[in-house]
Amino acid sequence: MNSLEPFYKEIAELTNNESNSLLDNCIQKEICQFNVFNIKELLGKCTMPYNRRAYYKISLIKGRNRAEYADKIIEIDKQALLFATPKIPYNYIPQDANQTGQFCVFTDEFLNKSGIVLNELPIFAPDGFPVFQLSDEQITEVEFIFSKIQNEINSDYAYKYDLIRNYVAELIHFGQKLQPVTALYSKHNSAARVSSLFAELLERQFPIESPHQRLELRTAKDFAERLSVHVNHLNKVLKENSGKTTTELISSRLTSEAKILLRQTNWNISEIAYSLGFEELAHFSNFFKKQTSLTPLAFRS
Repeated sequence: MNSLEPFYKEIAELTNNESNSLLDNCIQKEICQFNVFNIKELLGKCTMPYNRRAYYKISLIKGRNRAEYADKIIEIDKQALLFATPKIPYNYIPQDANQTGQFCVFTDEFLNKSGIVLNELPIFAPDGFPVFQLSDEQITEVEFIFSKIQNEINSDYAYKYDLIRNYVAELIHFGQKLQPVTALYSKHNSAARVSSLFAELLERQFPIESPHQRLELRTAKDFAERLSVHVNHLNKVLKENSGKTTTELISSRLTSEAKILLRQTNWNISEIAYSLGFEELAHFSNFFKKQTSLTPLAFRS
């Protein structure tokens, strides 16, 4: 997760290549790790790319919105500050046409340079709830921080990104001091949302494009922790919606990817086993034979 290039490519496609200058500027050392955007300007050209995020995002949203974070839903009446991590699916859906604000996107490497480890911060914890409604006084404070970021990114100051790292840290600490929004509720279709988010997290790990790429989420417990739900609840929801258990759904997708890798790559079977998250070749062979009645070698032959 050391570049925002995929983010820029997606925006360029959605704006009919109007944003290709972002890709051109990506040769600069820091711009591929951080940038800031105006919501009104960008939404006027395209629908924001919400899928397959591989970056962190802090958004100052002004306007009526519905924020969806993991399996939770929050109604934003006026204005809010939203912190997003690539580990947890999220979205916000405008509820009126009057949308303004700003957001910044950045990689973990960008803040690591200042000693900040994003995964260790409460605001980005899997069981957190980082959507905060803001008062008029608070919105003024956050807008001032974003204005400092915008001024620096447009400046010629040689150490501007060091300053920007401090301003991003200021936003993070501002958010961590806020109390979670209380207007939280679960809709009657919360089970369907959990199922959908599980499917998104599962599919987001594919395709496997390199023998050095390795699955992070392999077990029902892994997915439950990422979605901030109990593993028994996840199993119950998926069984009701799909007729299959969490483990069965994971195993089915792993088997499909294993077949693709065995047929379409020249990787050895140990490499395939590793990329799919198996610690031992024998474990992969036993798994694959249980699912297909064939060994990996027999299937490839």
